[in-house]
Amino acid sequence: MTILTNKQSIGLPENYEELKKSAGRKSDWRERLDAVEELGQSKNTQTIDILVRLMNDDAVYKVQEAAYRQLKGLGLTDGIKPPTRKQGDLIKGTSKTLLRIKKSLPKDHSYNDFKEKLKNMRLDIYDTYEGEKGADFDKWLESTWESLNKK
Repeated sequence: MTILTNKQSIGLPENYEELKKSAGRKSDWRERLDAVEELGQSKNTQTIDILVRLMNDDAVYKVQEAAYRQLKGLGLTDGIKPPTRKQGDLIKGTSKTLLRIKKSLPKDHSYNDFKEKLKNMRLDIYDTYEGEKGADFDKWLESTWESLNKK
């Protein structure tokens, strides 16, 4: 990664602290994505550190990809590789959590009951998969719920 000198640094955004908090919100991928777009307008070590962290560690590929684009747009290409989609559980233990939620509901519960309980109990999981799956989220979640019914 390219190290910035003070001469290369542009001041922090006025709302830096707010953007930093937004970038760390695990249960709101849209807020993280918005923060990435704004942080990418300032070329300094603090904003770059956040963008690198999101590019490398965010569970939602759209956020990782946006952080990568912003870093590239800032001219930081040394040592930075494009993110790759994660395979398996995006959040550790998701499969077990979904099964526990399913088992906590009455035997004759509906898909919508399951979806609402997931959203209420584990917004981080709900939000992450919604961001990752996009328009296919409901189809994926319902399919997952149906497969849990067989367990």
